[in-house]
Amino acid sequence: MYVYGPVPSRRLGRSLGVSPIPPKTCSYSCVYCQLGKTTNLAVTRDSFFPREDILAEITKQALNAKADYVTFVGDGEPALCKDLGWLIRQTKDKLELPVAVITNGSLLFRKDVKEDLKKADIVIPSLDAGNEKMFRAVNRPHRSIEFDTMLRGQADFRNEYDGQIWIEVMLVKSLNDTEEELQSIKQAVDMINPDRVYVLTPIRPPAEPWVKQPDAVTILKAQKIIGQATAIPGLESGEFGLQEFSDARQAILEIGSRHPLRLEQAHEIEQAFSVSGIVKQMLADGELIQIEYSGEKYVLPARFKMGR
Repeated sequence: MYVYGPVPSRRLGRSLGVSPIPPKTCSYSCVYCQLGKTTNLAVTRDSFFPREDILAEITKQALNAKADYVTFVGDGEPALCKDLGWLIRQTKDKLELPVAVITNGSLLFRKDVKEDLKKADIVIPSLDAGNEKMFRAVNRPHRSIEFDTMLRGQADFRNEYDGQIWIEVMLVKSLNDTEEELQSIKQAVDMINPDRVYVLTPIRPPAEPWVKQPDAVTILKAQKIIGQATAIPGLESGEFGLQEFSDARQAILEIGSRHPLRLEQAHEIEQAFSVSGIVKQMLADGELIQIEYSGEKYVLPARFKMGR
């Protein structure tokens, strides 16, 4: 299954997610990643799945989904899919929906990646550091990716792209949230000159258990230093699109593999299928694991345990 949702997004409303790459295939292995540690750290683009199959699933799901965006986000870095430009173009041709791409921005120095992403309406890159040392500490990129190259790629893309660029800055307590690091991030953001900047904090169980959220005072400080930044530290709300799933168990596993669920959200999915006790049974059978993070209980597919 390549398409999931719509899922509630704190930036894009109801987002019909598309994953054109295998799980945990990424050019980064970020300490805060909600999908766990990267198992395939890669920079080589490939056609991982038949692009016609992905497109067919997008168009089928979109017909029944009340979505605000089709969002290419992946179980890692979507720009590693070399069919991404074709998929974006075909999706826009067939559907009257805007297309967004959530990317770590690491490959935007490449001409082919820039050309592919130019076809989207909104591109949302990550920028969690303002220097090489912090870049390595937070994002843990593939050894071939240098900070200056990544940053220049994002800045050059801004100059060539007519759509919207929304930068995301993920803050990790006692790592990239000091005044010195925030000033460094501001300088990097100013080089790119995006249309919007969002300051985020980890809200789901991260790849590294020591990762914590900064406090409210630090978030406000980050907004002030970076300038024109919107903080979205809260939990998302809204219903998940469930029409493609045959039962609650399948829905919980498929959605949870890309969008780790709060326990209450998993129970809401049960209720949508008019059943009860499914989550409890899946936990007992070892299909799900339960993790508490920042005062919230989450249920994740058991395979996540392998990468944490």
